[in-house]
Parts: sequence; structure tokens; C-alpha cells
Amino acid sequence: MSLTRRDFLGCSALCAAAAAVGISEAGETSVQGKNLALIHDETKCIGCRACEQACREVNQVPEGVSRLKLNIDGPYHEEDQPYYAFTRESCQHCQDAPCISVCPTGAAFRDEATGIVDVDPFKCVGCQYCLAACPYRVRFINPVTKAADKCDFCRKTNLAQGKLPACVEACPTGALIFGDLNDRNSELVSVLRNARTVRDKLDLGTNPKLFRIPSQKPGVL
Repeated sequence: MSLTRRDFLGCSALCAAAAAVGISEAGETSVQGKNLALIHDETKCIGCRACEQACREVNQVPEGVSRLKLNIDGPYHEEDQPYYAFTRESCQHCQDAPCISVCPTGAAFRDEATGIVDVDPFKCVGCQYCLAACPYRVRFINPVTKAADKCDFCRKTNLAQGKLPACVEACPTGALIFGDLNDRNSELVSVLRNARTVRDKLDLGTNPKLFRIPSQKPGVL
């Protein structure tokens, strides 16, 4: 049986120090240039899933896997009127990303120009260390490229063309706000200053850059 370069490197990576699989504590990372982030305003989200479909089409995401999921919880009842809660599940683009620190080949990296956490499929050996290290469980192995994959804020597609991420463009209610944390005049920074936002699993020290404005009112399906 022939052994491909990917198989060889993958086996070597899996035989490396077992401690690498655990979530190591990442050091402070300075972002040069932009520091892009996203807000999901759950009070404006209507659960239409236009974001999911746009992401799949623009980034040619294969069937059976997804870079973005919109979780719909409910129905809940308030004064006998059912309502739903909508939450986004995708890469958090952590400032201190454990997926980067455990990658044995440098395939997981942060783009210095944008602050986006990304994957180089040509360097990925499919060892799945990053999948194990990600506390948000949003990475997957792409069945076509056989490499780790996830949301990259459309860095190689829409952003490369000067557009907003596909999910942001497709949202009919303006529930997604994308911008630069380093730009004090950006809409994103303005919203963060004036609205109550939350981030998931802050206690882990990952410093995620996906913010949520928690749902407060009934949603619509």
C-alpha cells in the first residue's frame, strides 16, 4: 500500500507529544492591520437561514458539512405566545486561538492583514488537532480537500473582492454587523459601545471576536 505525503505527515503529527492535543494557553497576539470581528444581533434575527445558504454558495461548502449554522431553539412561551431564539454557530476568530497553537504544520494561522483565523489546506495534514482543541466545536474536515475547514469571514472569496462576508450581505434584517475593532469610527465599534453584548466561553481565555446581542423579544420563523 502506498503512503502519501499527507498520510505520512499525519501519522508523524499524531505520534508527536500527546500534550499538544490539549488546549494550550496561547500568548498575547498583536494583530497588524485590521482586527475584523462580527456581531450577531439576535433581536433582529428572524431565523430565515439566508446566511447559511449564502455562505454555502459563495464558499462552495460541500454537502454534509457547514461553516455556519443557525441554531433555532424553542418554542418558548411568553403570555401564551410562542417565540424562538436564534443563535449563530461558527468560528469565533479567537484572539488567542488554541487551534493555532496546537497545529504541528502551521496550517492554522492568523492573517496579519485582517486578524482572521484561517487554514492553509496545502499545509494541513488532517491530524485533527485543531478540531480537538477548538472549544467551540466549529471546525471540520472538508470531504473534498481532506483538510481542516471553517468560517474564514469569506477572506478568500467576498473579502478578496472588496465585499462583505456572504452572510452579512444576505441578511435581510441587518442582524449581522461586520467591521474592524481597530477602527473607532466603524459601525461595529459603535454598536459595541452602546449595546449590551456577550461572548461565549470567555472564561477559557480565547478572547473570541464573535459578539452576540442576546435575544429579548419573540422571533419569527
